[in-house]
Amino acid sequence: MDDLFDYASAKAQNKNRPLAARMRPQSLHDFVGQEHILAKGRLLRRAIEADKLTSVVFYGPPGCGKTTLANVIAAQSASRFMKLSAVTSGIAEMRELIKEAREELRLYMKRTLLFIDEIHRFNKTQQDALLPAVEEGVVILIGATTENPYFEVNGALLSRSRIFKLEPLKSEHILLLLKRALDQDTVLAALDLSVEEEALAYWAELSAGDARFALNALELAALTTQADDKGSRHIDLAIAEESIQKRVIRYDKGGDWHYDVISAFIKSMRGSDPDAALHWLARMCEAGESPEFIARRIVICAAEDVGLADPMALVVAMAAAQSVHFVGWPEAQIPLAEAALYIACASKSNSTVAGISAARADLAGKELGAVPLYLRDASYKGAKNFGHGVGYLYPHDYTGNYIAQQYLPDELKETKYYNPTENGMEARIRERLLKRGQQQKDKIKPHS
Repeated sequence: MDDLFDYASAKAQNKNRPLAARMRPQSLHDFVGQEHILAKGRLLRRAIEADKLTSVVFYGPPGCGKTTLANVIAAQSASRFMKLSAVTSGIAEMRELIKEAREELRLYMKRTLLFIDEIHRFNKTQQDALLPAVEEGVVILIGATTENPYFEVNGALLSRSRIFKLEPLKSEHILLLLKRALDQDTVLAALDLSVEEEALAYWAELSAGDARFALNALELAALTTQADDKGSRHIDLAIAEESIQKRVIRYDKGGDWHYDVISAFIKSMRGSDPDAALHWLARMCEAGESPEFIARRIVICAAEDVGLADPMALVVAMAAAQSVHFVGWPEAQIPLAEAALYIACASKSNSTVAGISAARADLAGKELGAVPLYLRDASYKGAKNFGHGVGYLYPHDYTGNYIAQQYLPDELKETKYYNPTENGMEARIRERLLKRGQQQKDKIKPHS
C-alpha cells in the first residue's frame, strides 16, 4: 500500500514541477547541444560513458544544460551522487557530506560524485574546505557556474579540475526541445494543445540560447490559453509574443558577457562598422550597464584608434562622457550613441599608441642622455651661468613659427616615435612633418 501512495505522490510531484524540469534528459542520447564537448569520441563523452569522470567545472550561461549534464552523469554513473547548492548550503553541510563520502569510500570502496551548483557563490574559505577531499579523490567534484571560473574559483581547485565551457544553445536546439516537450510531456498532452510553427520559432529565436526560458514560455502560454468549445488549445504567434513580453538580453555585468560585449563594441568602432557599434551599445544600455563604463571605453577608443586622423573624435567622446553625468540614464544613451557613431565613421590611426609605446620602450632599453643645456629651464636666477637656455631658438621669432632645431638628446637625435598615417587629418600632418624633417637635415647643426 505504501508503494502505491509513494507512486501517486511522486506522480503528483512530477506534474507540479516546471516543464523545464520535467523535460530534463536522463541520458546523453537525449541531451541536446554542446556538440563541441559531447559529440561521439569527445573526451567528456568518453569519460561519462566509461564512468571514469574526474573533477570538472561546467561553465556557461543559464539554460545551456549544466545541471542537466550533471543529472545525466548521475543517471549513468555507478558512483554515489550528491548535490549541494552554493546559494543555500553552508560549510557545515559540505563538511558533513565529505565525511559521509569518506565513510562510503572506506567501507564500500564507492566513489562520490558531488555536484555543486553555482559554485562561484562559495567564498574562499568554503572552497578551501573542499580542496582536500578533491585532492585525495574522496569526492569527484562537478561544479557548475555562470561566472568565469578563472575569476571566481580558487586556483588550487581549478588546477585539480578540468574546465568545460558550455555555449548558449542554438535556435535549432531550442526548437527541437520545444517540439520534444509537445510530443512527450504528459501534462501538455492532457491539454490537447497545438502550437503554430511560427510561435515555436519565435520562442527559439528570442530565448537567447536559454532552454529553460523557452520551455517556461511554452508552459505559460499553454496553461493560460483558453480552451475552445472542443476543449482544445491553440497557440499562435500573438500568444507566443505575449508569453515572453520582452526579449532576454544575455548579459552579466561582472562576468564574461560584460567583457565580451564591450570588446565587440570597441572592435566594431575600431573596424568602422557603425551598425555593429550601435547593436553592442544597445545591448549594454538595455542590460543596465554603467554609462560611465561605456563612456570611458569610447574615450579610450577615440584616442587609441582614431587619434590624430580626426582629433575631433576625442572632443566628441569627452563631451559624451560629460553628458552622462549631466543628463543621466536613459537619455545618456543618445550622446553615447553619437560618440560611438562618430568614432566608427572617422578616419583611423593608432600612431599615437605606437608612438608613446615606442618612447616608453626606449626608457627601459637605451642610453637616454641628459636634457640638452639649451632646452633646460632658464627662468631662475643664475640659470644662464650654467648655460641653461643658451642657444635656444624661439620658434615664434621665425617665419611660419618654426625653426629647425634638435629637441632630443644627442643619444636619441635620429629617433622617430611618431609615424603619422595617410588617413584623414594625419595626411596633412604627415606632409608637414616630412617637410620639416627635410629642413632639419638641411639646416640643423649640433649645439656645442
